[in-house]
Amino acid sequence: MLSVDDSHPGWRVASDKVDLFITENGGHMAPVTFDVDTDKSIQPYYISPWQNEDLTDFADPVLAPLRGDFFCMPFGGNAEEVDGEQHSGHGEAASARWQRVDESTNAGITTLTLQLPTTVRKGKITKKIHLRDGQNAVYTTHTLEGYSGRMPIGHHCTLAVPEEESSLRVAVSDFELGMTPPCTFSNPANAEYQSLAIGARFTDLTKVPVMWKDAAPADCSRFPQRPGFTDLLQLLKKPSATPAWTVAVCPSRGYLWFSLKEAAILPGTVFWISNKGRYGSPWNGRNRCLGLEETCSHFADGLSASITPNDITDAGFPTAIQLSADNPTAVNFIQGAAGIPPDFDGVTDVTFGDETVTFISETGSSVVVNVNHSFLKNSTFDD
Repeated sequence: MLSVDDSHPGWRVASDKVDLFITENGGHMAPVTFDVDTDKSIQPYYISPWQNEDLTDFADPVLAPLRGDFFCMPFGGNAEEVDGEQHSGHGEAASARWQRVDESTNAGITTLTLQLPTTVRKGKITKKIHLRDGQNAVYTTHTLEGYSGRMPIGHHCTLAVPEEESSLRVAVSDFELGMTPPCTFSNPANAEYQSLAIGARFTDLTKVPVMWKDAAPADCSRFPQRPGFTDLLQLLKKPSATPAWTVAVCPSRGYLWFSLKEAAILPGTVFWISNKGRYGSPWNGRNRCLGLEETCSHFADGLSASITPNDITDAGFPTAIQLSADNPTAVNFIQGAAGIPPDFDGVTDVTFGDETVTFISETGSSVVVNVNHSFLKNSTFDD
């Protein structure tokens, strides 16, 4: 049965630890409340500030429900038509109406199943969201059936960012290369502005080149910073024996958020750094959020740029997956949150145990979270 949250209809699914809402339009996941059984519940995801405003004239339909995490196919802006395909921003998966198929609970695991038949490139996406009792984690599988050809994909995880400068601290697993887009990302002609350099490469997230000559590099591990700008960067990772990870710690709010992935499927991490740097509608100079988006894409440039040779493929990383009409493709992903002790600061390392993940802070304190990370490889909850 449909419910409504921030003016959008959708579905609610819950476990003993997590309460989750997902929109019918676009399958955007937020609000999500972790630790619902405590007096210190956690809501890490962003919800766009225009949700309850009477707006209809959006430049792209993905903006209408914009919030939290959603699956993108093709990932990016998709301004160009490709072989007769004209996709909207982040594709139909991010803006068309999903259909509820089923909700079930078995052995303490609650699963909501949604489906979307797509029309621009014909096929079917099946979205399964799993919540396991006793765990502050959301497990998702997107199964892509009936498709052929190359396709950029991604999870568009978007977090709320507190007002206090540098209050959100981000860490990632080892990456081989960091890049900023080769062209202007935020164009002043469109009433938007960027601070990061064009076409820069870096290997340290705390030292990202900026637009201005002789200016100090930007620290892109702490947010918010640089008010009045909206920026993009991408990190590239090679496959490894353990999952690739991204963590955002908010000491002032007492929590950390994390995501886990297989870099063999999603080698890119795109940072969308929105700090009141867009002044056209519906942004109106008020939007602050941080996208930590796990992708296989060429930045957020869409289908055309991602399926042709580019600067990222030249560096040895794929920017699109190969789909086969005869063999469905499953994309597994995990995200979650946990409370942290008062002395917990930025994350320096993440270790993986027998279905546990341990987050280690700069101060030496640690947080252990129960997570079935083997789900990333086999789509099951083997203990």
